[in-house]
Amino acid sequence: MKSRTVEIVNETGLHTRPGNEFVSLAKTFSSQISIENEAGTKVNGTSLLKLLSLGIKKGSKITVYADGEDENEAVDKLSSLLENLKD
Repeated sequence: MKSRTVEIVNETGLHTRPGNEFVSLAKTFSSQISIENEAGTKVNGTSLLKLLSLGIKKGSKITVYADGEDENEAVDKLSSLLENLKD
C-alpha cells in the first residue's frame, strides 16, 4: 500500500466538479483507491458521493491511499491532480 498526504489548494475545496475529476482518474487504476480526511474518516476514492461526504475545504490535508499493482502511479497522479486543482 502506498499513500501520500496533500493539502487542498482549490479555493472552493473538493466540491462536485473537481471531485468528479478525481473519481474519474481514480477509476482508471486497477488499485483500490481511498481517501482519508484529517478526522480519520476513510472512504472509497472511486465514489463521488462518499468523497463529497468528507466536506473537504481549502487548506484541508487529506491522504490518498492506493493498494494494488499500479499503486505508485495511482498515488503520484491522484496527488498531483489534487495539488493542482483550480476552479
